[in-house]
Amino acid sequence: MRVLVVEDEPSLQKVIQDVFESESFQTDCAATGDDGYFLAEQAIYDLIVLDIMLPGMSGIDIVKKLRERSIMTPIILLTAKDSLEDRVAGLDAGADDYLVKPFAVSELLARTRAVLRRQGTIHADGLLVCGPIRLVPALRDAFTGEQALKLTTKEYDLLEFFMCNKEQILTREQILHRIWGFDSDTASSAVDVYVHLLRKKLAACGVESLLQTIRGAGYMFKGEQHVP
Repeated sequence: MRVLVVEDEPSLQKVIQDVFESESFQTDCAATGDDGYFLAEQAIYDLIVLDIMLPGMSGIDIVKKLRERSIMTPIILLTAKDSLEDRVAGLDAGADDYLVKPFAVSELLARTRAVLRRQGTIHADGLLVCGPIRLVPALRDAFTGEQALKLTTKEYDLLEFFMCNKEQILTREQILHRIWGFDSDTASSAVDVYVHLLRKKLAACGVESLLQTIRGAGYMFKGEQHVP
């Protein structure tokens, strides 16, 4: 999974980044509201951890603008101890939860799991399930019943992105940024290649109809199999 951390205090940003990476999250960071919003609006993240007080655009303004654009990525706000009004404003704007500074690492992880469960991204046992497919992060593989798909690293990341965003159209650009990163010089044609490879492994398990091409737009992963 991929998380965006928007925090202007370098030491706290590093702590949060280390916590998520220790839990196998891919983590991007930003130190200003404007940079944070630019990254967040790409809609490639499974979670955003967002400070309210930022240089430039405020955390609350970022939440409002994202929700206005129908970007529903789960957001946990970081707030000062005495900022009750900000916490209320953030939740009213569409944030999913908040943490008051200072906070314990265990609480950050617990709230992360709770938010992702509420969003339906993960189950209580930490697995991702979509239709007949069960994704097991600890093994970085997926299963239909007891049959493993035997995914490569890129195939696993691609399937995870699809499953976390089922029933949503994902563009090639979103997929490219999510799987290869913003700084990659990989061509967008690589997306089609890896989708083809993933489809072959889904087909071997009889579930290839879950991954659909949306002509002129991108790809969509369905929650249930399509019957022609």
